[in-house]
Amino acid sequence: MTVELPPNSQAPRAFSLSIGQLTFGSFLLVLAVIIITSTASVIAIRHIDTTFAELQRLQSVGDISEDIDRRMNELRLAARDFVTEPGSQSIQVAEAAQSLSEILKKTRIRLAPEQQDMIDGVTQRLATYRGGIERISTLLSRRAELVAGLPPLRDAFDKAVADSPEPALAAALSQTQSRIATALLAHNTSAAEQAAQSMRAMTIADPALRTAVDNYAEAISAIATREGQIADIDREVLGEEGRLIQRVTELLRELSTRRGHVLSRDFARTLAEAKWQSIVLGTAGVLIGLFAAVLVVRRTVRPLAKIAGSIRKVSGGEKNAFIPGADLDNEIGDIARAAEVFRQTLIDADSAREAALRALAEQRLAEESYHKLFEASVEGIYVTTPGGTLLNANPALARMMGYATPQDLINGIDDIASTVYVDPAARARYQDLMQRDGMVRDYEYQVRARDGSALWLSDSATVVRNDVGEVIRYEGTVRDITDQKRAEDAIAEGRRLLQMVIDTVPAVINVKDSELRYVLMNRYMAGIFGIEPQDAIGRTTADLMSRYGAAKSDENDKRVLSARRELGFYEEEYKDSAGNMRQWLVNKLPILDTQGEIENIVTVALDIGERKRSEQEMRKARDSAEAALRNLRETQNSLIEAEKLAALGRLVAGVAHEVNNPVGISLTVASALERKTATFASQVERGELRRSSLNEFLNTTRDASSQLVANLNRAAELIQSFKQVAADRNYSDQRSFDLGDLTEQVVMSLRPGLRKHNLTLNVDCEPDLIMNSYPGPYGQVLTNLFLNAVAHAFPDGKAGEVDIQVHACGKDNVEVVFSDNGCGMSLDVRRRAFDPFFTTRRDQGGTGLGLHIVYSIVTTRLGGRLSLESEPGRGTRIQIILPRTAPLEQAAE
Repeated sequence: MTVELPPNSQAPRAFSLSIGQLTFGSFLLVLAVIIITSTASVIAIRHIDTTFAELQRLQSVGDISEDIDRRMNELRLAARDFVTEPGSQSIQVAEAAQSLSEILKKTRIRLAPEQQDMIDGVTQRLATYRGGIERISTLLSRRAELVAGLPPLRDAFDKAVADSPEPALAAALSQTQSRIATALLAHNTSAAEQAAQSMRAMTIADPALRTAVDNYAEAISAIATREGQIADIDREVLGEEGRLIQRVTELLRELSTRRGHVLSRDFARTLAEAKWQSIVLGTAGVLIGLFAAVLVVRRTVRPLAKIAGSIRKVSGGEKNAFIPGADLDNEIGDIARAAEVFRQTLIDADSAREAALRALAEQRLAEESYHKLFEASVEGIYVTTPGGTLLNANPALARMMGYATPQDLINGIDDIASTVYVDPAARARYQDLMQRDGMVRDYEYQVRARDGSALWLSDSATVVRNDVGEVIRYEGTVRDITDQKRAEDAIAEGRRLLQMVIDTVPAVINVKDSELRYVLMNRYMAGIFGIEPQDAIGRTTADLMSRYGAAKSDENDKRVLSARRELGFYEEEYKDSAGNMRQWLVNKLPILDTQGEIENIVTVALDIGERKRSEQEMRKARDSAEAALRNLRETQNSLIEAEKLAALGRLVAGVAHEVNNPVGISLTVASALERKTATFASQVERGELRRSSLNEFLNTTRDASSQLVANLNRAAELIQSFKQVAADRNYSDQRSFDLGDLTEQVVMSLRPGLRKHNLTLNVDCEPDLIMNSYPGPYGQVLTNLFLNAVAHAFPDGKAGEVDIQVHACGKDNVEVVFSDNGCGMSLDVRRRAFDPFFTTRRDQGGTGLGLHIVYSIVTTRLGGRLSLESEPGRGTRIQIILPRTAPLEQAAE
C-alpha cells in the first residue's frame, strides 16, 4: 500500500536560527543592558567618591556582606551543578569553598570579639559542607556505574517481555517499566523503587523472564537508593548553606544599618540625581528584554506549539495532518521531521494490520474449504490411533459403513481390528506396513458394514508422529472398491467364459502382445501345435513350432505393428504337430491401449475346407472377445477417475497447517505494534516525549515491519503454491510457440540467482521445435525443477552444474532432460519424490509441493510422461516426454 507524503516531507530545508542561538542572542541583549547600566552606575559613583569618603568605609563592610553573598551563591550554584553534572564541576566547588573561607577569615578580623564566635561556627559548617561534597562525589560515582550497567539489563528485559507467551503479563511489565522511566526522569526515587518492587512481586512462571525482571528491578532499586542518598545529603548541605548565608549577611547588614543612618541624608541628594538615570536605563532594558522575549516566542514557542497540535491530531486519528516546520534546519525542524516519521509509521502500521487481517481471512477461507471438502468428499476420511480406536471420520465413511452420522460410526466401533476387519490378519499387515514405510497406498481389504455385509476398501494412509518420533495416529482415505472387485471378478469370469467359448470354436484364435508372445490361445490352435493352451502363454510361434521341426514367419504380425491396422483376410499354410500341411484363411487386427499404442494382436484363422461352418462360430467368438474388451476398458476408466479423486483428497490434507504459522506470527506482531503505538501516542499526548523514547519506538516499528513483511510473503508464497496444486485445469490458453525460445526465456529469468548459489546453468535446445501446447505450465515445470535442484541438490553452498537439454523425440514428441551433478537421492526419497507434501527440508520452510506440481502439470495439462533417475552422490536426471500437440482430452479435462 503506497501513501503519498505531505509536501513538507520533500521540501528543501530552510535556514533558521537554532534554539541555542536564539537564547544566546537574547542573553547578549540583556548583558548589553546590564553593561550599560553598570557603566552609568560607575560614572555616578565617581562623581560622589570625593564627597562620601566616610561612606566608603561603611560601604566596605557592606561590600564584604555582598561579597560573602556572591561567594555563597557561586558555591551553591557550583554545588548544584556538581550534583546534576558531576563530571565538570568538582574544581569549581573547591575554588568557591576556598574563596569563601578566605573571605570569612578577613571578615573575622574586622568584627567585634562577641561576633567572632559566630564566624567560627560558620567555618565549622563550611568544613561539614566540604565533607558532604565528598560524600556526594562518592555516591555519584557509584550511581554512574549503576546507570552504565542498566542498558544491557533493559535490553534483556525488553527481549524477555517480547518473547513472553502471556500478552497480559507482558503488558503489565511494560506499563510498570514506563512508570519506572517516568519516575526516574522526574527524580522521584520513591516512586521508581515502588514500581520496581511491584514488578518484582509479579507472578512469573517463565524462568528466563523471571531472571530478566529481577535483574532489572534490582538495578532500578539500587539507582533509586543512590538517588535518595544524594538528595538527602544535598538537602542537608544546602540547608546548612542557607543558614550560613542568613547568619553572615544578617550580622554584616546589622553593622551597616547602625552606621548607615548617619550618612543616609548625604546619600539622598546623590540618589535623587542617579534615580532618573536608572529609570531611563531600566526602561531601555525592559524594552530590550521584551523584544528578546517576543523573538524567542515567535521563533521557538509558536512553532513547537503548532507541531504539538499536529501530533495530537495524528494521535487522534487524522493520519494526513500537516506537520509544520519540517523544512527548518534546526532543532525544531528535527522535531517536526521526527513527528512526520511517526505519522508515516502509523500509516504503515495500519497498512500492515489490514494486510494481516486479509491474510487471516484467507486462512479462515482455506480452513472452511478444507472443512467443506472433508464433509463433501465422496471418499471416506478417517483418523485412528495405532491401537485401533477411531478418532474422527467424515460423512462419506459413515455412509459406506451403514451409519447415519460420523458420530454414530465412532460410537459404534470399539476396536477396528475385531469390529471392522473381516480378516484380523489384514489389520496386522496394515500396521506392519505403516510401521515399516510410514504409509500405505491402495491397500485392499474387506470390512463388515453395519448390516453385516462385506465391503472391499482401498486404503491410502500416512502416520503422524509427535516431536520425539512416536506414532500417535493414522490419517487416511478409503474408497469403496466393492463394485470394482465385482468388475474384476466379472472380467475373470468373462475371460474364463471367453476361453471356454473359443475352445469350442473349430478355428485358430490367439492373442499376442507387442513382443509377439501369446497371451491367449484356444484349444483348437493348441491342438495344432500339440500343446495345452496354458503352456503356450508367454511363448512365440517359433518356440512352439520348433518343437516338431516346423517354422512359420512372423512377417504378417510385424506388418500389423507397423501399419497399426488390421491386414484383412489372407491365406497361409503351415504344418501342424502331426506333420500335416494346413491351409487357413487368416485375419490379424491390433488392439490399442488408452495411449493409442498397440497392446495386443488378435489372430483368427479358419480352415478353408470348413469355411461356412467356421465363419459363424468365429463371429460369435469375436463378439464375446470385443464385449469383454469393452468391459475391461470401462473398468479401467473407472479406476482412473477414482484414483484422481483419491489424489485430490491427499493434496488438501496439509493446507491448514502450512498457512497457519506465518499468519499467526503476523497477527501477534501487529497486535504488539498496536499496543506500542498506543503507548507512544499517550506519551506524546502528555508531552513526555523524549528522543530516547522516539528512537526506541522507531526501532521497534522497523523490526515489527520486517517481521510482518517476511511472514506475510511466506503466507502468500504458500497460498500461491496451494492454488497451483488445486487450480481448475480447464485452461483455454493453448497456443503455438517455439519450444527453444520459450526455454531460453524461462532460463533467462533464473540466471540472476546462479552467482549467489555458485551454480552453472547449461542449456542445449534444438531449434525450430514448434509445439501447440501450454507455455505457462511448461515454464512452471522448468522453474520448479530449477528451484528444487538449488534447494536440495547442492547443500551448504556447494558448487555444481545444472543441464537442460531439449530435443525432438520422433515426429510427434519432444524430449526435455533436466539433470544436475548434485548429491542425488536415496531409494526412499526417490520413491516418494512426486508425492504431495513430501519434503526433506520442512525445518527450512519446504512444503513438499514442488515436484508434485511438476508431475501433475506434465502428466495432466501437457499430456506427457516423466521418469526420475538418481543415486546418492551421482546427481539426478529427470526425463520428460511431451507431445507436440497437447491432447484434446487434457485441455477439456
